[in-house]
Amino acid sequence: MMSTSPARDSWADMMSPGPALFDAVLLDRDGTLIEDVPYNGDPEKVRPVPGAREALDRLRAAGLRLAVVSNQSGLARGFFTVEDLRRVNARVEELLGPFDSWQICPHGEPDGCVCRKPAPGLVHAAARALGTMPTRCVLVGDIGADMIAAAAAGAAGVLVPTPATRPEEIAAAPTAARNLPAAVDEILGRMRAVRPVVPRAARAGTVLVARSDSVGDVLVTGPGIRAVAAGADRVVLLCGPRGRAAAELLPGIDELIEWRLPWIDASPEPVDPEDIRRLTARLATVGADEAVIFTSFHQSPLPLALLLRMAGVPRISAISDDHPGSLLDVRHRVPVGVPEPERALSLAAAAGFALPARDEPVLRLRDDPAVPIPAGTDTLDDPVAGLTGDYVVVHPGSSVPARACPADRCAEIVAALVADGRRVVVTGAPAERDLTARVATASGTDLGGASDLAGLARIIAGARCLVVGNTGPAHLAAAVGTPVVSLFAPTVPFGQWGPYRVPTVRLGDAGAACRDTRAAVCPVSGHPCLGGVDPAEVVAAVRALAPHD
Repeated sequence: MMSTSPARDSWADMMSPGPALFDAVLLDRDGTLIEDVPYNGDPEKVRPVPGAREALDRLRAAGLRLAVVSNQSGLARGFFTVEDLRRVNARVEELLGPFDSWQICPHGEPDGCVCRKPAPGLVHAAARALGTMPTRCVLVGDIGADMIAAAAAGAAGVLVPTPATRPEEIAAAPTAARNLPAAVDEILGRMRAVRPVVPRAARAGTVLVARSDSVGDVLVTGPGIRAVAAGADRVVLLCGPRGRAAAELLPGIDELIEWRLPWIDASPEPVDPEDIRRLTARLATVGADEAVIFTSFHQSPLPLALLLRMAGVPRISAISDDHPGSLLDVRHRVPVGVPEPERALSLAAAAGFALPARDEPVLRLRDDPAVPIPAGTDTLDDPVAGLTGDYVVVHPGSSVPARACPADRCAEIVAALVADGRRVVVTGAPAERDLTARVATASGTDLGGASDLAGLARIIAGARCLVVGNTGPAHLAAAVGTPVVSLFAPTVPFGQWGPYRVPTVRLGDAGAACRDTRAAVCPVSGHPCLGGVDPAEVVAAVRALAPHD
């Protein structure tokens, strides 16, 4: 299913890279900017954390707007007055320089307000005050509530732990830095990484890009592929059979080559020399002027780089920790933990490609009205056809068993959501029909196997929220802007593989024994990281992301 690619961006667009990764940095006050003095109403007790002024000045010099987002329940408790708070904040600005906005929650925890972190209200308010969107903000804070608020708004988060930060909060953080200056290094480094150091002098001709992996892997590579497409006359994508359906949904691709690569495939057959010869010959027919090999952090681009050299490709770019010899012209390196879409964008930038001025660095699908409506969707008031619907999707399956929430717990989640007044749709691949039937039971609508990937994208796009593990549909939701309750097994880093730039609540034990093992099958009896998720937590998360009308 390929459609004619849209017109390429002008060279002027290519030479004017898209918006910076972030517009603004939001900062918690107590424990992040200044030493935490509980319920402080005395400006004389304000003490900046080490290096704070210099770190903030670096952000200002980079053109970033700054806001403070702070819970101050001492007002509600009567420990200090509004005037005391004003004087303390004025002292903070005297020592640390001006902030573009101050967003304060004056409520106590029992008040049930929408602004007190971990609710995302302060993040939304700060973004509005700064004239931007939460997805273009990064929040720096010292406790888990800061990170939860950031994620629920779709913002990035950087945790700077203090002795008061709980270990489980550190484990769950998308990114952690040892102090405020290091957090600023992280933010500015991520911004620099997605901009070409040396812009191209002319448009590239034919560029072969490769991402030979599963649906989710291909989807998170989308921004990098779009960056290449913005500066090339023609883009050919080499993908594997597991990622083909996702590749067909991405903009910027003119031709697909599907080929199973034995050094990438999860269940590889023995290497067949004849198959490798045929692949090399096929790559040669592309006539590529250059190639960009996208990989996950644990994969090597070098086997494919060798074949591309043998196919006559004169310039090859890839991320490689291993010494590439003469196989790569651009050898790029990326720290572990960088979000996968930014990792892909940084490789494109290293090769000289950038997103055009009008393209946000987000996941995105083709705008294709010809995508067919899947069968069985009439029970949803046909939201797949673009009509309104009010439903939550639960997707229980995963291509990697260790990342799937146990079926019985998913069934309990569906029942709890229905009891909360939600209309629940359960989705899955054709091979998961038994699973979806078991999870939907009598409470939900079972659409297991009712659609292809394009149809699933349209189902998710019409949903109020998606409840899902770390699997491809989570990235589909990010691409269509649907909030995600992420039942995330910590076998891989959440900051690297969590839903990108979409409102998200993460649930599950982030510090479980399977953490960072990359295990495909749960190595711990009982699957405790997800088996212990309380359905009531899921109901609360869905309420936070998609409040009842």
